[in-house]
Amino acid sequence: MAASDPQKHSKKRKQVEDEPDTHIHQNAVQLEMLTDDEDGAEISSDDGEADEFPEIDTGSDSEEDFDAEDNEDEDEDEEDDSDGLDSDASLHVFPKAKTVTSDITGKPKRVYPEIEPDYDSDSSTEDAPNRVGNVPMHWYDDLPHIGYDINGKKVLRPARGDELDKFLATVEDPNAWISAFDKNLQMDKPLTNEELDIIRRLYQNENPDASYDPYEPMVEWFTGKGKEEIMPLSAAPEPKRRWISSKWEKQKIMKIVRAIRQGRIVPNKPKSTNKLEFYAIWSDQSSTPHEPPPPAPKPHLPTNSESYNPPEEYLPTDEERKEWEEKDPEDRERDYLPQKYSSLRLVPAYNNFIKERFSRQLDLYLAPRVQRVKLNIDPKSLIPKLPSPSTLKPFPNYKSLTFSHTKGRARCVSISPDGAWAASGDEGGTVSIWEVNVGREVKRWQFKGKIGAVEWCPRTDVCYIVVGIEEEIHFLIPPNLPDSVYLLTKSLLAPATLPPSPATPSPVKWETVSSDTRSIDLPILSVHLPPSSGTPTQITWHRRGDYVASVSTGGSQSAVWMHQISRRHSQAPFKKVKGSVQAVLFHPTKPHFFVATQQYIRIYNLAEQHLLKTLTPGIKWISSMDVHPSGDHLIVGGYDRKLCWFDLELSDKPYKSLRYHTRAIRSVHFHPTYPLLASSSDDGSIQIFHARVYNDLLTDPLIVPLKILRGHHVQDGLGVLQVRWCNRQPWLLSGGADGNVAVWCT
Repeated sequence: MAASDPQKHSKKRKQVEDEPDTHIHQNAVQLEMLTDDEDGAEISSDDGEADEFPEIDTGSDSEEDFDAEDNEDEDEDEEDDSDGLDSDASLHVFPKAKTVTSDITGKPKRVYPEIEPDYDSDSSTEDAPNRVGNVPMHWYDDLPHIGYDINGKKVLRPARGDELDKFLATVEDPNAWISAFDKNLQMDKPLTNEELDIIRRLYQNENPDASYDPYEPMVEWFTGKGKEEIMPLSAAPEPKRRWISSKWEKQKIMKIVRAIRQGRIVPNKPKSTNKLEFYAIWSDQSSTPHEPPPPAPKPHLPTNSESYNPPEEYLPTDEERKEWEEKDPEDRERDYLPQKYSSLRLVPAYNNFIKERFSRQLDLYLAPRVQRVKLNIDPKSLIPKLPSPSTLKPFPNYKSLTFSHTKGRARCVSISPDGAWAASGDEGGTVSIWEVNVGREVKRWQFKGKIGAVEWCPRTDVCYIVVGIEEEIHFLIPPNLPDSVYLLTKSLLAPATLPPSPATPSPVKWETVSSDTRSIDLPILSVHLPPSSGTPTQITWHRRGDYVASVSTGGSQSAVWMHQISRRHSQAPFKKVKGSVQAVLFHPTKPHFFVATQQYIRIYNLAEQHLLKTLTPGIKWISSMDVHPSGDHLIVGGYDRKLCWFDLELSDKPYKSLRYHTRAIRSVHFHPTYPLLASSSDDGSIQIFHARVYNDLLTDPLIVPLKILRGHHVQDGLGVLQVRWCNRQPWLLSGGADGNVAVWCT
């Protein structure tokens, strides 16, 4: 306050000055002295003490002052005013003006010097340039100015960029986060330290006043021995309402109770406290805001070689010391050489102490550490609880008999619908029919080509075998058949009147042996596939026994053919097949057809003639597949040792993937009546599984490994080539590369 008094006196003196001098000083006051510190740095202010007023220099008086001394008769007020002007001039607050002659008008004019950029001014006393007061600033939204200054001139609206410019300004300006938008000036102004301290206190739920002390000492209002109240504050007797209930409150409460009972007032429902929780879906960080830092790894404990008195065997020899010194520090086995001292007080200071501490700090700072959460889980609880194999009997567990093929590998095996007879073929062109119970051979056919597939007709009223040879399919009638079955089979395969030929000709030719040359040693019916079709490697029957599908490999023509026995007609169901077909199957209950290529399995609807689904087993090369008798499950085997179980109603991806074989899987087969599954491999073993499927759709299938059957020898890298279940017994037939067909019984 003391510093402001001379300013007030100077203002009074300026009011009584002449008009020319007043005009000059007003122009000088309007000049703004800007400094480098006003752009965002803190403005240094005085410490509140008044500076000493400087003395007037008498030698710097102007000519007007000399005239004032000659006129000693002037009033004392004018002398005081002139003294005030001289004192202001001596302060050098305003720049001195020079009088020069104008080049344009020729008249004298005053010219002020340029403002020095290093002039140190204090802007703490400057007033706001916008003097609109409490006028709402939204009135100026559509105007180019935002108010008026002290002289009544318009204060133009500062230029403001778009959001991108604001963002770039915040990136370039380090003080942007401590700035706030001023509505009067329409621009961002930096906040002072006091304002930032208030904001920090409000954000931390503290008192905004920094001088407030929440722990100030308590004021004792009562005195006495025990600091108790000795005299009451009031001596008036207590009113009667203190202990008698109010009847008016009772009437109001009963009114509210009746309204609640009548339903006119509904109590407020409890407000749900479930609030929407927002979280970053792409963030890998955990939900906890601050995870505890992982503990630092402990340094290694010192060994015997680091002792000040190590044993003799730890001390290096001269050669070892020389070799250690010649190596680079990175190649040394350890960073020190063991030394021996007679006492601990003779041990010198460690030279590498600072270096080791620095390396330790670098390891803690730079080395990434991941905190692993240890799970206390019993390992036995992770193993699924499976039933004992002894409770899942019957299943085959030993070899009952062996039927041998001497001319080559036993490629294919098939069992009659009644389960009493078996047919097997080898690569030497031999097809044999033998009895399952005793292994006695009943009939043998010899062909020129290699046998690729053998299948028994599933019908029980007729009996014949379909054999696939190179580009041909032969139909054979076994011997010792009942007369009724033989006549019906003969009339089916070689009818007296051939059915009419189809409208669309087929490249497949059907040939029936004439009655004169007909013999039991020759096929009664032959189907000639187109040239370059290859050897039929698979033959599969429809459940009714009228349709049979064949898959040929190794040829350039279409690989899949579907043959109808009653009409003696063959057709290719696909004009173009994506990939190489490996196996095909008929659905047991629906008009669906499974086609397996090397990596995919496609399911077609034969009635509607369109693709239903494509299964992706994830196998590099599919070798075989079989469908469950219920029709809802499918198993697929591959040459990459993987066995996949598909739930057709669940997904197009495998439900289970099993890998128990050590080499390629050659054949898989479901038992028609028992919950059994068999798979054979080139490792010479047969895996037997208990595969139970429940009628309840909510219950998963039960797959339990039961037995590993080993009885075939591996020859030329090939093991068990095909397995087939007996229809009415839990028996299994297997054909191997060693030329043997084994019967496995319970």
